[in-house]
Amino acid sequence: MSAAHQLFLEIPHTNNPRIFRVIDTSIYTDMIPVEDQTLEITPPGFNQPTIISPTVENFNLALNACSLQLQTKDCGTSSQVLPDGIYIIKYSVKPNSKVYVEYNHLRVTQFINRYNQKLCNLEMAACEPNADVKEQLNQLRLIKSFIDAAKVKVEDCHDNQAGMDLLSYAQKLLMKLDGLNCAIGNGSPNCC
Repeated sequence: MSAAHQLFLEIPHTNNPRIFRVIDTSIYTDMIPVEDQTLEITPPGFNQPTIISPTVENFNLALNACSLQLQTKDCGTSSQVLPDGIYIIKYSVKPNSKVYVEYNHLRVTQFINRYNQKLCNLEMAACEPNADVKEQLNQLRLIKSFIDAAKVKVEDCHDNQAGMDLLSYAQKLLMKLDGLNCAIGNGSPNCC
């Protein structure tokens, strides 16, 4: 059995809409030098990746719109919100055509932040909720299940279209819940 690097990445969820985290959890063998580390990240809607050359093993990167080359102005003073959607992440070391790992990551940060805001806006106490709140909780649980299923479809099942369809449906359900909140007088800023 020959020695080889075992490459792994973690792309954890973050609530910060301006940050994209990538953590190298690879297992590197001491028998082969780690050379030509290349991290390629293709954001949703783009065909060409941004190429990043990490300088250390087991890196922990907090990338923003500037480091992902989605923003080119005011990089020293502000950072744009990163889009939700499917990011393609490839990490390789020498020989890069043979030693690599590739992931599809469904970023749902903005959507989860909207979902969390819905939970914040619910008028709940440590007792049985009234019928309206109970219905909203049921809807929110359903929406969360669709978000989870969308991530699994993209990241584990490698079915990007099915994942995006599920996410789109979850977004429609959340907008419908905005309408329900308006109808029962919760005063959401999204009310018509």
